[in-house]
Amino acid sequence: MHDGITLEQQGLPTVTIITDVFVKTAQAYTRLMGVPEFPYLICPHPITNVDSVELEARARQLAPQVSRLLLEGRL
Repeated sequence: MHDGITLEQQGLPTVTIITDVFVKTAQAYTRLMGVPEFPYLICPHPITNVDSVELEARARQLAPQVSRLLLEGRL
């Protein structure tokens, strides 16, 4: 965010990834912000203390969805 302008408002597509323990928080926040259908991706919690092999596996699993969100703006 720069001067209160989101990256999306600046024309830069982004993807939000959260861990599964934050789904209810994300749902509440997107409703509060008036965008209840805001797309975000979910990965297993935790991501800290996960070895690099497992973290890479999670990233590879999310990669197709990340690409779709960046290129098409939807899941």
